[in-house]
Amino acid sequence: MMKRFAVVGSALLAVALLSGFALRGGPRWGKDPERVKQFVTWKLDDKLDTLDATQAQRQSIHAVKDRLFADGMQLMKEHHAVREEAFQQLASDTPDRQRLHALVDARIEAMRAFAHKATDAALEVHGTLTPRQRQELAERYREHVSP
Repeated sequence: MMKRFAVVGSALLAVALLSGFALRGGPRWGKDPERVKQFVTWKLDDKLDTLDATQAQRQSIHAVKDRLFADGMQLMKEHHAVREEAFQQLASDTPDRQRLHALVDARIEAMRAFAHKATDAALEVHGTLTPRQRQELAERYREHVSP
């Protein structure tokens, strides 16, 4: 049961940090990808400090973060292009219904693919952590989400 919570906690941490912060940016960090990446790195390092991660664990987990961050930024670039095309379609007198639905379907598939990458990244991080670290992460996650 704890292993399951650890996997879920790791997955949610990866998704929250890398997609939420990386893709949105937040008002304090703006939309500059390098500043967003700095913020994500800072938050991740803080969590790794809490878990007493080794240097090897840090390197491995940061490599996962860098891959996922790059994928997330690519997803956002694609999203901006699709959004612009959707706006152009809706601004025309005769928007192409099929094209708009195709754009929606493509974005859903892109998000699904990113979610699977984030899950794989979380599983990779899970395998990098020790059982004690996974348990601590699961406990912190449970405290964070409990009402």
